[in-house]
Amino acid sequence: MKFNDLKVAVYADGADIEGMKAQYAKGYVKGFTTNPSLMKKAGVKDYVSFAKDVVTAIPDLPLSFEVFGDDFETMKKEAKIISKLGKNVFVKIPIMLTDGTSTKALIKELSAEGIQMNITAIFTTEQVKDAVDALADGTKNIISVFAGRLADTGNDPIPVMQETVRLCQAKKGTMSLWASTREVWNIFEADRCGCDIITVPNSVLDKLPSLGKTPIQGSMDTVTTFAKDIKALGFSILG
Repeated sequence: MKFNDLKVAVYADGADIEGMKAQYAKGYVKGFTTNPSLMKKAGVKDYVSFAKDVVTAIPDLPLSFEVFGDDFETMKKEAKIISKLGKNVFVKIPIMLTDGTSTKALIKELSAEGIQMNITAIFTTEQVKDAVDALADGTKNIISVFAGRLADTGNDPIPVMQETVRLCQAKKGTMSLWASTREVWNIFEADRCGCDIITVPNSVLDKLPSLGKTPIQGSMDTVTTFAKDIKALGFSILG
């Protein structure tokens, strides 16, 4: 299968605004997501200014910005500020607080007010069900399951993603998202599961030009790279 044959929408995952602009210019990315960890890595100093700059640079694709609060009152205030940044903005709400409290009640309240959300940090189908059940009919939302991180724990993410797709399809306007992508192959896995979206970091997006190469071409590229590095080292095993 070729990249152009995929049905899953590829979103870029990052918070480096120049990198986001570069991916936007390429034309194949269908949306963008960010999170606090990515903002820290990118050195973002002012959340609202950063978000406004992104909305200005990318006005016509879905953008997800996460709340920073860890209590319902703060998160609700932040969600309202974020949602007003643009019609293409989704407010990211973690599925739980740091003390383990479910945010289902907050999701239900915000959804009833018409705020479109990206429910994030999900690992289980039970969490997916809670989030989907809390969403108001007729609203547009995203359910982000961290398939990559789930796989990192030794758990198979495929059954979870398949059930996530089924649950999301039962609630009109709710899109399933494969998050924490680790490799290009994950894009094809997400597509096979029927996911609506997959978020992909720039480090993986940069590998897309390799799609279509045969295994033999990959082998040749590898030994050629080794040969160049051997020459650059400038020394010999034989002395």
